[in-house]
Amino acid sequence: MKLSSEINIKNKKATFEYHILDRYVAGISLLGTEIKSIRAGKANINDSFCSFLKDGLYIRNMHISEYSHGSFYNHEAKRDRKLLLTKKELKKLRVKGEERGYTIVPLRMFISDRGFAKVEIALAQGKKDFDKRDSIKERETKRELNRAMKR
Repeated sequence: MKLSSEINIKNKKATFEYHILDRYVAGISLLGTEIKSIRAGKANINDSFCSFLKDGLYIRNMHISEYSHGSFYNHEAKRDRKLLLTKKELKKLRVKGEERGYTIVPLRMFISDRGFAKVEIALAQGKKDFDKRDSIKERETKRELNRAMKR
């Protein structure tokens, strides 16, 4: 049985705000009503970030809407959810994440072929204002070229 992986929730602000250095794919520890809401496309990762708490890496401030048929078993919309990575990856992220100027941001959330919810996270460095202006300029020139090529 092949599950459709049409769910692809993106954090478009992340590539504008940060220079992406390394990418990782992590599993998420979820409740039953949370995965049902994600499969319905009711999740938002625009304002979320990752941080190390006592026993691992957590994604914070990620909004997953309550499941419509969830009764009293429903979950909180914004709660800390544990990310599942290997010890080697966690160690590397912890060392780099504690350096000044580096942060860990989620880029996109998707459903794998096996039906599990996954998050693509990235080790990133914040951009300065002039870098953001350069990004806007590049995007505009790319649009101009595409318009010219169509004609």
